[in-house]
Amino acid sequence: MLVTTIVSGLVLGGTYALIAMGLTLQYGIARIMNLAYGETIIAAAFLAYVLFGQWGINPVLGLLVAVPIGFVFGHLVYGLMLRPLVARAANRESLEIDSILATFGLLFVIQGVMLVVFGSNYTSYNYLNVGINVFGAVIAANRLLALGLAVVLGGGLYLLFTRTLWGTALRAVAVSPTAAPLVGIDVDRAARLAFAIGCGLSAAGGVVISTYQTFTATAGVVFTMKALVVVIMGGVGNILGALSAGLILGLVETFVATYLDPGLTLAATYLIFLSVLLWRPAGLFGRSSR
Repeated sequence: MLVTTIVSGLVLGGTYALIAMGLTLQYGIARIMNLAYGETIIAAAFLAYVLFGQWGINPVLGLLVAVPIGFVFGHLVYGLMLRPLVARAANRESLEIDSILATFGLLFVIQGVMLVVFGSNYTSYNYLNVGINVFGAVIAANRLLALGLAVVLGGGLYLLFTRTLWGTALRAVAVSPTAAPLVGIDVDRAARLAFAIGCGLSAAGGVVISTYQTFTATAGVVFTMKALVVVIMGGVGNILGALSAGLILGLVETFVATYLDPGLTLAATYLIFLSVLLWRPAGLFGRSSR
């Protein structure tokens, strides 16, 4: 029971971390609060469902389709809809308000299209739904695959952001967008790239989620809220913080659901969230403003 709970918690936490990394890039670097983030996750989940159900394409290979589509979609949304808001914003606060309103409308557009195409029923597909013995506990292979994908994608992104000049430039924009141009960094280009990468990561998260969870066209808001909690817990713009906070959240939710009551998972999530805000307002790995 304990091993099963831990592995299930790591699977859920890894998924949370993966989807939160995209939002932390969009909010931390592009300064965009994307309320339609969960809808891109669900859209990618439906894409994986269609690829597997209609053409028999393995979800792992489906990532090679979904992630580039998510990246291009994010690039277009930023250029066509959000860039004008950035240009006219007087300060960060006004940009956040405008982006919230704009992406709130985008949320309903994407959700409406999915409702028309796929309906409102719960959707899933049977992929690697076989048990594997892990230290005496039987874990579904699709959950282990989801954990592996989350670790590989999340770890790869962390290395890119901490071991490359390109990643250093994006982190510099997250830390100080006003000082970044002084060292030759194009802040607008970095913001657009970060937003597009965030959408690509949300697509990757949607494919991973589709391998072991049921989903509906209206479930996006749940993932947006969970991702936002993880982002704030880990520190806005901090990749390591998102990874750590996601794993913590997944483990806590699983342990509470297994040993206490499934109905208390949401309460436990926000109790931890409030505790972190009181103890470290900038997040577990965030830097306090001075």
